[in-house]
Amino acid sequence: MIDLPPDAGQHMAREIAEAPAVFAASVAQPVALPDLTSLRAIYTVARGSSDAAANVLSYEIMREIHLPVTSLPPSIFSLGEGVRLTGAAVLVVSQSGASPDLVRSAQGARAAGATVLALTNAPGSPVEAEADLTLKIGAGPERAVPATKSVVGAIAAGMALLSTLAPAYAPRAAASAKTLTALQGKTLPQTRALLAALLRASHVYVIGRDTGYGAAQELALKLKECCALHAEAYSSSEVLHGPLQLVTNPLLILILDTEQPEVQDSLDTAEARFRAAGGTVFRLRPSDVGATDLTPAAAAAALLCLTYPLALHTALALGHDPDRPATLSKVTETR
Repeated sequence: MIDLPPDAGQHMAREIAEAPAVFAASVAQPVALPDLTSLRAIYTVARGSSDAAANVLSYEIMREIHLPVTSLPPSIFSLGEGVRLTGAAVLVVSQSGASPDLVRSAQGARAAGATVLALTNAPGSPVEAEADLTLKIGAGPERAVPATKSVVGAIAAGMALLSTLAPAYAPRAAASAKTLTALQGKTLPQTRALLAALLRASHVYVIGRDTGYGAAQELALKLKECCALHAEAYSSSEVLHGPLQLVTNPLLILILDTEQPEVQDSLDTAEARFRAAGGTVFRLRPSDVGATDLTPAAAAAALLCLTYPLALHTALALGHDPDRPATLSKVTETR
């Protein structure tokens, strides 16, 4: 048995518990947009958990305002000379706002003609200094190395931006925030079985579609960071190609279902194929704990609030301190 410090996981547990309130406060923030009347596209720049949050937001924004939203790799600016961005907004998502490549991305995007929007959890950060507008995650200090409440808050801050871009969206975002606030203290009914399956697992697929794909990316990352488990995220639209073959080895499949009508056929097909091939499959929904009528982005955030504890408790059971993963640090300074 590996001896863990007596406070192992306490920071992460506390921050997971704070996430629903962070979401509600971040959604409600006022956003004073610069002139975006000629906006033709939005690009996101982020890494890690922030990139997963950006992926969630990209689907939500495209659905609501019908502008293309896609990711740009930071290396376009930090290693290259950038791209032309006239008529575009660039959303730089970074909890710390300090990674040199993201600072260079903000600088390069402005020089290339973009309106730069910083979405950060660190007031006065270098990324914020380069931006035309800052969207505040507002999570407060986050002491565990794996980000949790700041990821949920980042999704909410993007929803606040969307509420300004599309005012008809604002009441739905506010209603979703109220529903998420009620999640505090709730656990998935399948928790005991899920934890047992995770403790047996060597390989995990986390599957979603639309905003659920971003949530899947984030949960897979948390299983790697906290538990040292091999976990990969897939869209249900892609996983039935080559990746399905890996079910011939013992494989645990977690399906994150945002309950959007449009994604049900795709998730149903993935679930049926993996079950038929002998995989161990769990399908998780916000309605499992009574959370309904969420926007798709809020449903993704709700699924994270409900599944972060799985990563926490699995890590502790495997002898890992999720607050302090052995090889990771809080701020990754990519160049």
